[in-house]
Amino acid sequence: MKQYEVWWADLPEPVGRRPVLLLSRSGSYAYLRSVLAVEITTKIRAIPQEVVLGPREGLPRRCVANFDNLRAVPVSALFEHIGRVSRTQVAEIKHALGYALGWIELTAA
Repeated sequence: MKQYEVWWADLPEPVGRRPVLLLSRSGSYAYLRSVLAVEITTKIRAIPQEVVLGPREGLPRRCVANFDNLRAVPVSALFEHIGRVSRTQVAEIKHALGYALGWIELTAA
């Protein structure tokens, strides 16, 4: 497991099984029981808190990582590696996280 990878996760109801984007630094997966992740959904609202993902990242169709749905996910809930975001998307991820958390220094273009 590494930062910016996409994995399938079994999350508590009502969310259930869905893909997530991992945000915790890569070195932490070896010892943490829970890691920071963002839910991925097919409900696209075209807001600054979303990053568009899709087949290029290993997902079956166009969807978004919604940074309003940031959560701690038990490592044991991650069960299948799907893909990884590109280097160019990392800036988009930080931008979306800045909007979700109200960190203006991450939202300036």
